[in-house]
Amino acid sequence: MTAVSSGPGPLPPRGSPAPTSLKAPAISSTNPESVTSTGSRSSNSPHATPPPSAPRRPTRPLSSDFLSDKATVALIRRVLCAQHLADRGRSTPAPIQDLLPPLTSRNDVDLQLYALIAIIIKEYVQNWYGKITPDETFVAEIVQIIAHCTRALEQRLRNVDLESLLFDELPELLDAHIRAYRTAKNSVARPPVEANPREIYHSLWPLPALSPVPRPGHGSTQAQADHESAYRQILVQGVLALLLPTEDLENECLTALVGQLFSELIIGNLIVNKLSEPWLIWEGLIILTRIARTRSKLETPVPGVIKRNIGLKTGSGVIPPSTRNNSLYFQHAFWSVIQWGFVIVNSLRLIISTLVLSQTLPPKPTLAVIHPTDPTSHSDEKESYHPPTAPEVGSQPVKVAIANFKMWSCVGNLLEIDARMPWMSGALSMVQWAALRGPGSLAGFNGMIDRLLSHHIRTYVLDPARLPPLLRAVRGAVFPNNAPGVPSLIPPSSDEQLAALRRRCASALLALVPKRVGRLYYGSSTWPWSTRSASTRESASSRSGPSKASSNKTTHNNNSDTGEEVARVRLTDEGKSVRDSHATLTPESSKRQFGETGVRPAEVGGNLQADMCDEDRDEDENRILSEIESGILDVFSDPYCNKHLVYGILELVLVRLMPELAEKGVIELWAERLN
Repeated sequence: MTAVSSGPGPLPPRGSPAPTSLKAPAISSTNPESVTSTGSRSSNSPHATPPPSAPRRPTRPLSSDFLSDKATVALIRRVLCAQHLADRGRSTPAPIQDLLPPLTSRNDVDLQLYALIAIIIKEYVQNWYGKITPDETFVAEIVQIIAHCTRALEQRLRNVDLESLLFDELPELLDAHIRAYRTAKNSVARPPVEANPREIYHSLWPLPALSPVPRPGHGSTQAQADHESAYRQILVQGVLALLLPTEDLENECLTALVGQLFSELIIGNLIVNKLSEPWLIWEGLIILTRIARTRSKLETPVPGVIKRNIGLKTGSGVIPPSTRNNSLYFQHAFWSVIQWGFVIVNSLRLIISTLVLSQTLPPKPTLAVIHPTDPTSHSDEKESYHPPTAPEVGSQPVKVAIANFKMWSCVGNLLEIDARMPWMSGALSMVQWAALRGPGSLAGFNGMIDRLLSHHIRTYVLDPARLPPLLRAVRGAVFPNNAPGVPSLIPPSSDEQLAALRRRCASALLALVPKRVGRLYYGSSTWPWSTRSASTRESASSRSGPSKASSNKTTHNNNSDTGEEVARVRLTDEGKSVRDSHATLTPESSKRQFGETGVRPAEVGGNLQADMCDEDRDEDENRILSEIESGILDVFSDPYCNKHLVYGILELVLVRLMPELAEKGVIELWAERLN
């Protein structure tokens, strides 16, 4: 304290570089005490200027700057290129692709993958390995092994039919999950007989890794967790047996460490345990709907720009009502003709360009199945083609047209089209059959429509340029600020917050479609001349709970004993009033509906009528949201059932990448590689 109060230290001569303690702290600074003590010494001087770090503090990188390419490269150099830190004084340091082995054939993908690898190694390997030895060769060996595995996976990925995998096989798994969950939830057992939905689901989709079915306060929970951990180890060991070089496969310490890293940290914590949580699935749906609405707003012009200028003239004076109405009518008709003309011309242009493009597209490629003798060898010798055997043919997907993919039936099953609008399901099935097997087989395999859809999927969906932004977004969500911490997506802490998140997700899904379409699909009347009876209201609100309409009906029935007949105003969905006779009301209820003056609400401004209409619409919207929650979102509300789906997807992806896993066991694969 005496040294601090004696005054500021000696200042450096003019023109010399500023001392390190006076500079703004860098991101990688590990000694903040020097900055604090220097700032305190400068503040005690009566003529001292403010410390240099104060005005520079706002120029520090914001919370989102850790995702920039500059911060990402700095992270990779600091963690994975520690042996090259002697080159920091160079004006132009060597690029990352010259210091590290390539992971894939794209540098932008390698940058994001190396950022994820650097975070995992820094947080889960170096924090304990650095206490044993300062040697950096171990990290370099891990990077070499991971690079070898990723290059082998990329080569195998080129032989996978991604269209069939993403839009046919994975939706088939999702469809099976939806059917099994709804069957388990809607059990035929009635009280006092109780059936566990998880046991029914597990019997419909048996998975050894998730048995026995865990029960709260029972030893089966720990047994199921042990089985799940062993299953992940078996999966990773099978993958390592196919991807690792032989010399690395013989190193038991290395295989155990890499296997534990992939099975527990990546598959267990990052994939299965997070993706199976209902709240994360609902948050993902909200994010997807937000992106879809943002793109639609950017692509759709703002309506009403022309309509606001209709009826305005440059001259002064008041336009007569008749003249204004006529001018509005003619202008509206003129712009309608112009708009329809644009629609017709653009439609014809789209049809002609589509026909021309479909004639020039080549047929869809047929991927051949090739068995490499040594998948880890670095030789460039080509392997001869062998005809697939019977088990291999059964493990490969069947080539079908895009119009016949399971994606369409999965979406229909998720939206319950068969139950809500069976006529629409039948009509769509008829159109699908006519396109697949009708004259010309336009949507058949390698047909005109099939090749056109395949071209657009490969151009806009399977574009490799979309992968780096996706990896960057995953890193920002899982590792905020490039370190494990509080993620941007926080799980709900109570049942009320979970229910609020579920309702918010239902509202986001409902906002994707026009209001009239949503109300029509979920059983609400959208026509202005239609009316709904009380029985329709009761049947519609049976799934969403009691409503205020039922209580009003009970009040009318209780008050009908007075025998006084008055005219009751019945409201339609559009707020129009319809007078009903043979309705009995008490004077109190008549005063409550018609007011003190005894005049209908429409004659005194319609405030009460508008309020009743708003309440009716709110009840209708709440019922629709409840049906979305119970019909669409409820199939993802059980983490244990979601794990079946996640492991099913993981197994399918691994089998498509490495067909040997479906033909041989892990022990047999290891025996072939080591012997």
